[in-house]
Amino acid sequence: MSAHYRIGLRGDIIPTISVQQSLLAAIMKSHGLDHNIEVLAQQLPLMGTDIDKCDNDVLDIEIFPDRPDLLSGETLAFALRPFLHATNATPNLNVVKGNIEMNVDAELTTIRPVILGAVVRGVDNGSTSEEKENFIQALMDHQEKLHFALGRGRKRASIGVHDLSKLKPPFRVMGVDGDFSFTPLAMEHEMTITEILQNHPKGIDYAHLMEGMDRYPIILDSNDDVLSFPPIINGAHTTVSHSTSEFFIDVTGWDRRACEASLMLIALQLSEHGGTIESVIIDGVDGVIENIPNGEGIIHSVPQRLVNGLLGRSFSDDELSSSINRMGGIYSGQSPAPDNSPQVPIRMADAAAGEQMLNFVMPRWRFDILHPVDLVEEIAIGHGYEYLGQDVAKAPLTAIPRTDGHIRRRIRQSLQGLGLMQIQSLTLSNDRDQFELMRWQQSGEVTRITNPITIDHTLLRQYILPGLFRLLASNRHHELPQGVYELGTVVRDHKNYDRVGFLMAERGGGFAAVRGRIQAMLRDLGATEYIIEPLPEGEGPWLAGRSAKVIIGKTWVGCFGEIDPTVSNEFELKVPINGAEFDVSLLNSALPDPV
Repeated sequence: MSAHYRIGLRGDIIPTISVQQSLLAAIMKSHGLDHNIEVLAQQLPLMGTDIDKCDNDVLDIEIFPDRPDLLSGETLAFALRPFLHATNATPNLNVVKGNIEMNVDAELTTIRPVILGAVVRGVDNGSTSEEKENFIQALMDHQEKLHFALGRGRKRASIGVHDLSKLKPPFRVMGVDGDFSFTPLAMEHEMTITEILQNHPKGIDYAHLMEGMDRYPIILDSNDDVLSFPPIINGAHTTVSHSTSEFFIDVTGWDRRACEASLMLIALQLSEHGGTIESVIIDGVDGVIENIPNGEGIIHSVPQRLVNGLLGRSFSDDELSSSINRMGGIYSGQSPAPDNSPQVPIRMADAAAGEQMLNFVMPRWRFDILHPVDLVEEIAIGHGYEYLGQDVAKAPLTAIPRTDGHIRRRIRQSLQGLGLMQIQSLTLSNDRDQFELMRWQQSGEVTRITNPITIDHTLLRQYILPGLFRLLASNRHHELPQGVYELGTVVRDHKNYDRVGFLMAERGGGFAAVRGRIQAMLRDLGATEYIIEPLPEGEGPWLAGRSAKVIIGKTWVGCFGEIDPTVSNEFELKVPINGAEFDVSLLNSALPDPV
């Protein structure tokens, strides 16, 4: 299995995985089930996923961010069995009580307080070298996906997987100084903690997680051999190999819920290969001793009124049981709301006194279930939206238009009438595109991405035109003229604002041409009195002496002009380009609404 990311139209990042059909077939066969590719292709989108490719060899599937439990072929197969084959759901993870201990020093409270662990024994990692290598690669890919989806770049949760046969329990977790040394993964000699953070590839990538610390977390076994320096790197001697069949998993971080879900999903992946999950006795930073992981599912109670009201119909117990079973849960019946319930519930998640509560047991690793409404969605998906029936609104609801709705519509109509094509570019951008190349200053504080996936997507944009330049650059092999515009959102001082911009690549498109378009747009918007003044030299991407700003009343609403060829050349555009960018909210406040 391999994995990567796709950037959505709005800049959202969607994990995608590529799963071998042979893996799914083998897991299904081990449970006495058939693997039908056609049924799989039809049913998977109903689970909230999107299939890019499905053939006899490979399944390429986008896993939406609300289902991190599907980020490996094994956990996907686990979820598919009740959904496709109506097998009995197992929200409780089968965990055998173990005797391995892990003692956590109280010092970790301020360093990395959440420390969890689990053991999985008897894992079948394949019979050939190719199968074993694919198994290890799938395990590594799953780790990195969970680091992204649940761990927020290893900050909230980080995972270490080790060959248990090379370790000697019990384990202990303690804080060390920067001069503490061990041999990290992918190295043949010892390095100090400081050297790892400065020189090791993983240390360089994640050193920001250790900023401001003078003590660092280390996991040791009883021989004082280092298992892991979380969240940076494992020790070299614990590396999983083709011969590994017994695994020790450590998960550390700051978010208990994210750590617990990550631990259980890695354990679940290994158990799908025949492994037996064994608990670890954790003596935590607070002195509380626990057997981890806790395999019991979580009981969720949902007001019956909420389910019936949102889905537009009532459900029998059999319907509720079969619906939630398809989604991996168990319906455990109804119960009256607690006596202390209010007569009139304030929140939609609450039941009134005397009402019935529906109780469901869902897997503890279902990190996406945060609210009773999430259970209502699970019931709807499990039952099938197409089988909910049809209904009409019981009350007339008159919508209230947005205050900027008319100005946005008139802008679109005007620019489309001028022959421009509307596009939608990414809201994610970078300093070079937004400020350096465009010669614009930052407007207030910039909203930056804490853990960007690429150097091209490090902040939320403040201007529209850079995205239009990138679009024209990607289409420079097409014939001229090319005219595009975008009416979209920018973020300034961490607040959303609407702006509109357009670019026109055309032969002979000078200042007179763009001024004519601006005058036509202002006429369409109902502007009868406005001032066009020259812009100072070096103000934005404009050619000196060939640009202007538009003032309505006393408000500077936008600017336009010819694009400086030095700016166009940075985007590999060799043709004359003109354009403009305006603030929609300022246009809306400066111009009367004719409607």
